[in-house]
Amino acid sequence: MPRLGLGTWPMDDAEAERVVAEAIGLGYRLVDTAENYRNERGVGLGLKASGVAREDLFVTTKFNREWHGVDLAAEAAERALDRLGLDYLDLLLIHWPNPDHGKYVEAWQGLARLLESGRVKAIGTSNFKPAHLDRIIDATGVVPDVNQIQLSPFTTRDASREYDAAKGIVTQSWSPIGGAGGEVRKDPLVTALAEKYGRTPGQIVLRWHLELGLAVAVKSSNAERLEQNLDVFGFELDPADVEALSGLDRGEAAAADSDQFGH
Repeated sequence: MPRLGLGTWPMDDAEAERVVAEAIGLGYRLVDTAENYRNERGVGLGLKASGVAREDLFVTTKFNREWHGVDLAAEAAERALDRLGLDYLDLLLIHWPNPDHGKYVEAWQGLARLLESGRVKAIGTSNFKPAHLDRIIDATGVVPDVNQIQLSPFTTRDASREYDAAKGIVTQSWSPIGGAGGEVRKDPLVTALAEKYGRTPGQIVLRWHLELGLAVAVKSSNAERLEQNLDVFGFELDPADVEALSGLDRGEAAAADSDQFGH
């Protein structure tokens, strides 16, 4: 799985088709979408329009709570494949645990079965806390390949990162530069480091993720920012600067609570 990829929320089909093709042309190889984004058809069209061979691309999607069941997860995968126009998925995730619904263990059992079919190459979770992960691993013996969680210098999610690392789970960050408001990028420490390294604030934050060993899905529909977001492999941050950025953490309360929210 590429370390850095394109996130597509909240693009519609038309925007996703344009941006996905453009991003792949710039060098992106991972594209992240979801049933709930309602843009899988556009993403699929963008993948085809890029002209890049399917085997050179990594496509992730996620399914909603209505498909939390052993057989339902398989149906969710087939529906996603149809919308995307693909023969297989590189990574399929349960989008939220929805513990109030009480079916995420069954959803995970369904994903584990899908691995045997070849229609899904890897499986994982999104927005799962360590307690949720304990339940699915204890029930099935199958450890997720990826856990995708909200993560930025304002929400460093230390407990989740430590848990994932101990289990061999790749942590992938969503909303890695803090969302559309740009509050993280405007932080005085981030802007000072951007000046120090001769980089944009967004590049500083994305490099922080990479320094921590994280994978990243970052959204932009702007051509210049798409290029900038990908251009974060040619420099490194001093360890003291990585630590300083981590010190901006506002705690778990700053992240969406997956015990209370989901779809």
